Amino acid sequence: MNTFLSLSAILFYLGTAISRLYQLRTMISQHQLLYRLGGAAVLCHAVILSQSMFTPTGLNLGISNAASLVAWVIALLLLITLIKKPVENLLLVVFPIASLAIAIDLLMHSERILNTEKGLGVQIHVFFSIVAYSLLSITALQAIFLAIQEYQLRHKNLSWVMRHLPPLQVMESLLFQMMGLGLMFLTISLASGFIFLEDIFAQHLVHKTILSIAAWCVFSALLYGHWQYGWRGKTAVRWSLVGFFVLMLAYFGSKVVLELVLKRV
Repeated sequence: MNTFLSLSAILFYLGTAISRLYQLRTMISQHQLLYRLGGAAVLCHAVILSQSMFTPTGLNLGISNAASLVAWVIALLLLITLIKKPVENLLLVVFPIASLAIAIDLLMHSERILNTEKGLGVQIHVFFSIVAYSLLSITALQAIFLAIQEYQLRHKNLSWVMRHLPPLQVMESLLFQMMGLGLMFLTISLASGFIFLEDIFAQHLVHKTILSIAAWCVFSALLYGHWQYGWRGKTAVRWSLVGFFVLMLAYFGSKVVLELVLKRV
């Protein structure tokens, strides 16, 4: 892995977050600076991933690589979303996490090779799974911001960060929009898994499959409840975080057990 590129990406990510923090303190908004620094970070991160993931024997999706890949997709999606949606303050959380993911991958690189000879269908399944997880991760962050904002509004004690968030209704609207998009990709991921994986309920996949389906049920029920019964506020936040936690166990629980506990590659 290219250490110089890794350090450059970390500095660009942290620089973007610090720039946003400075803008909040000075009440000066400079979107172009955020785009440039963030774009440079995402570009460096992409090159790092291309070097560490693509091997002669297949795709390396070890736990450190997978975490770095998810962090990159989240950062990329957030930058794209920033063009039309007021999600600047999520940079304060997402970009430091992305820099941490790069640092962990640099210091504790692991390997778990996905044989590309298994076919395009498996790669499609992996792609949609990662995008779904990334979108629903942003949803979880949005839910946390929403919970803090609602709590501080209720107690009439808004912090300086929360004062710069969009109105509560806009934040809730963004939450459900992100969730709907993430659920769509999760649905495609599950469907492609049933179609392309030889045995989706095999011993090493069964818990991942069941937990992914459980997360799908949680997010689907929440979206339906919001549309049909107007669920919002604490209910939306609580079940968003529950769904994300279940999905996190599905995506990374197996990798932790297989790679760090059982030492299987």
